[in-house]
Amino acid sequence: MTFEFRQRLAKTTPKPDSPLDSGSSPPEEYRDPSGDWPSFLPDSEEGQWLPDILGPDYSYTTLPLPPDEDGDVRATLVRYRPASTGAAGPTPARAGFWRRLAGRPGPGAEPPRARGFVLYLHGWSDYYYNTALAEYWNARGYHFYAVDLRRYGRSLRAGEAPGYVSDLTDYDADLKAALDALAADAGEFDERICVAHSTGGLIATLWAERHPGIFTALVLNSPWLELQGSHLVRYAATGVLDPVARLRPKAKLRLPEADQYWQTLSRLGHGTWDLHPVWRPQISFPVTAGWLRAVMAGHAKVAHGLNLRIPVLVLTSARTHLSPVFDQQMLFNDAVIEVEVVRERSLGIGTEVTNAKLIGAMHDVFTSGPEPRAAAFAAIDRWSTGYLNGK
Repeated sequence: MTFEFRQRLAKTTPKPDSPLDSGSSPPEEYRDPSGDWPSFLPDSEEGQWLPDILGPDYSYTTLPLPPDEDGDVRATLVRYRPASTGAAGPTPARAGFWRRLAGRPGPGAEPPRARGFVLYLHGWSDYYYNTALAEYWNARGYHFYAVDLRRYGRSLRAGEAPGYVSDLTDYDADLKAALDALAADAGEFDERICVAHSTGGLIATLWAERHPGIFTALVLNSPWLELQGSHLVRYAATGVLDPVARLRPKAKLRLPEADQYWQTLSRLGHGTWDLHPVWRPQISFPVTAGWLRAVMAGHAKVAHGLNLRIPVLVLTSARTHLSPVFDQQMLFNDAVIEVEVVRERSLGIGTEVTNAKLIGAMHDVFTSGPEPRAAAFAAIDRWSTGYLNGK
C-alpha cells in the first residue's frame, strides 16, 4: 500500500487506542487497509531499509539466515524512526522535558542520545504491528526495533510452512542477525531490553539463559511458559506426541479451528487493530507435531528452573477466560494461557522477577483496551525506576 493511502485512511479510521467496540462489526466508516498490503514483502539488499506497511516512520531490512532443514530462510528487522526526530527521542509534545533532561534548553535542540534499544519479539501466528508500543519506548529515549522470525510475518514467503521450526534454538540465528543489524544501524548501548510476547516470551527467556550478558532486562508480555493446565498435562501430552513428532514432525495436529483470539484483536471482529490477513490470519497457523514438541521441550526447561541474572518484568492479565467460541469476557481476560500457572513458572526463571497483574487485560496486554494498556505502561514505568538506570 502507499503511504498516501495510509494517511487518507487515518482520517476515516478510529485509532488503535480507541475504546473496544462491543458490537460484532466494525464502524460503518471503517475501511480495511489490508487489501492494499502485499501478501509477501520483497527482500531488501544487504544494509538496505525499505518502507514498511505501518507507515512512513517504519522501515524494514531482510536478514538472510543459514539454510535450515527446509532450505533458505530469512528474518526481518523492523525499525521505528519518527520523521520528527530522525532517531530515538521524544515526540514533539515531550521535547521540552528531554531538552531539560539533557541540559539543552531552547527550541530546535537535538534530543539526547538514545539511552538504549528495545527489541520486540512476537508470539505464535503473529508479527509486529503494535505502533503504540514503539511510540511508548521511543518517547522514553530508546531506539525501538522488532524482529519477525523466520516463516512469520514479513519473513514469510509463498510455499513455506508458517511458523514451523523443530527446535527453538533454531531462532538463535534469527536473534543474532537482528542484533548484529541493530548494532550496525544504531550503535552499541548499555541498556539492551527485550520485550517479548507469548511464545516469543518463551523463546526470549530461553535465549537469554543461553546467552547471558546480551540483554540487560526482559519485559515478558503474557509469556507462554507452561502448557495450559499444568506440567501433568504436558507430561501426558509429551508421551502421545513424541512418536508422531519423531516420524512425521510436519504432521498437522487435528485441533479445533477457532477464531476467538483473532476476534479480540481485529477491527473486523471485536478488536481495535488492523491485521494482515496472511501474517495474522483469522484461523491461526496449523500446529505441527514437531513445533509443539519443540515448545513443550522449552516448557520443560523452564519447569526445571533457569538462572537469569537480569531484571525481568512479567505482565499478565489478572484472570484467564478460556472458551471454544468467542464471548465478551475474552476482551477483558486472557483467552490463551493459564495466567496463574505462568506467574508461578515465572518465579523460577531468574533471581529478580517482578509480576504485574493487569485487571481487564487481554492475552497481549499491549493490545488491550485503553485502561489496562495504560496500566501495563505504568507498570513498566514503576519497574524501570528501580531497574533501568534509575529512570
